[in-house]
Amino acid sequence: MSSASPPVAFWDATALSKIVFVSAASRTSAKYLIEAMGGGVAMIDVDGDGRLDLFFVNGAALRTGMTAADRADKSDPAFWNRLYHNQGDGTFKDITETAGLRGDGYGQGVAVGDCDNDGRPDIFLTALGSNTLYRNRGGAGFEDVTAKAGVRGAGWSTSAGFIDYDRDGNLDLFVSRYLDWDYGKNKRCGEPQAYCHPNEFSPVTHLLYRGLGGCRFADVSQKAGITKSPGKGLGVAFEDFDRDGWPDIFVANDSFPQQLFHNKRDGTFEEIGLTIGAAYDEDGNVFAGMGIDVADYDNDGAPDVFVNALANQGYALFRNSKGLLQYVSAASGIAAASKLHSGWGTKFLDFDNDGWKDVFVAQGHVMDNIELTQPGLRYRETPLLLRNDGGKFSDVSAKAGPPFQGEMAGRGAAFGDLNNDGAVDVVVSANNASPRVFRNGAAENGWLLIDTVGTKSNRDGIGASIRIQTASGREQFGFVSTTGSYLSAHDKRVHFGLGRERVVKVLEIRWPSGVVQTWKDVPANQIFVAREAAQ
Repeated sequence: MSSASPPVAFWDATALSKIVFVSAASRTSAKYLIEAMGGGVAMIDVDGDGRLDLFFVNGAALRTGMTAADRADKSDPAFWNRLYHNQGDGTFKDITETAGLRGDGYGQGVAVGDCDNDGRPDIFLTALGSNTLYRNRGGAGFEDVTAKAGVRGAGWSTSAGFIDYDRDGNLDLFVSRYLDWDYGKNKRCGEPQAYCHPNEFSPVTHLLYRGLGGCRFADVSQKAGITKSPGKGLGVAFEDFDRDGWPDIFVANDSFPQQLFHNKRDGTFEEIGLTIGAAYDEDGNVFAGMGIDVADYDNDGAPDVFVNALANQGYALFRNSKGLLQYVSAASGIAAASKLHSGWGTKFLDFDNDGWKDVFVAQGHVMDNIELTQPGLRYRETPLLLRNDGGKFSDVSAKAGPPFQGEMAGRGAAFGDLNNDGAVDVVVSANNASPRVFRNGAAENGWLLIDTVGTKSNRDGIGASIRIQTASGREQFGFVSTTGSYLSAHDKRVHFGLGRERVVKVLEIRWPSGVVQTWKDVPANQIFVAREAAQ
């Protein structure tokens, strides 16, 4: 059980990082809904030096009276997206201009993946109106290849992610979309004027692009069956829910049934959220799904789902039991810990390396005037850290360190090991404010960070399933993906906490190609590069 683990404290490394950035909401008296949503953040090693860099998505200049034909202005440097290079000493250097990543339009989310299998991560950005794909040319320089790639899209795109759904070695791209909304469709809601509820607008269909190689894609949304099931998507995560070797797609929807697109292994998907038990909460109600993550929190070999929500709803934990998802928020302790909170960026992460996946949530209400109508709630909130003690969760935020005492309108959140010390760090974006860097200050327990390199599979090994077993016989499971949270992208390396164990007796990887490899007696406390055998 995890109760024997040493206390773990995070410390606020924001000032040390030298990151100077504000996620610009560009608020107007019109209360455009997009002003409330914030932007994403990515952890990405842009130059291959082994250190994770940071990328922030920014908004753009808005004005009252905009129409559907208008595009928000990003020319002012205050609205540029920003790329910060990890200097290796805790500081980051702004290299946005030399990287060519200023961006265009009112930005939302970021996805990271090597779409041309050249060993360099590429960046896909979502926005209101159209999206952008940047190909990594090397040396931390990027080029806009959107037109050639065929992934511009339209409408209001939010979270996105790279996935090899057909296991052909080329990364595909899934894009969630939010509402049938644009500046011209904005409504007046409430007195005083407030941001409209998503119920005021119709759902829209998501997008699926099949990778053709070389960062070129074909829109297969209709052919693959994705357009049969519109949604109000804000978060996306991938996993192989039924362990058939083919990755599935979970979409967190806002005030709309949650969606699970099951991979039928023939290039098409079937939406089975209701059938599998994930569409609603335990009372049959929809909830404001925003941030999402999928992982095996109880170490039974079946991936579970966490979806956060708005205050007075409680966050949703779905436990995978024999292929069905059971709503276990109350029994797990998550309902009580989250009832009055509003969550966005999130992840299952083993923050204390005890072998059990905990939960982090960036928090803050969507309504900037919520205190006027509901005095018991707050627009700015402290982050939430839920510690997993053998499958039960408790709120340990108050003793997790100073970063958990500062209130913010948290939005996107990215996760990864910024200094390669075996402890997972967190970066959180804030709406209309500066981001925060949470450095994990303790790595007393053992750990293993697995960096997959595909050969027959896609270069990053996206979609590979990992199983480890330690000398005690305890197993843990992981899935290679950069996708999850809210509008954000993570370190692709898979992290395992090992407690007091110092050797992984068995490490097994099932690659998307179908190749299965096993390594034995892998020493703990290292970054293990797992290369796919060319069988």
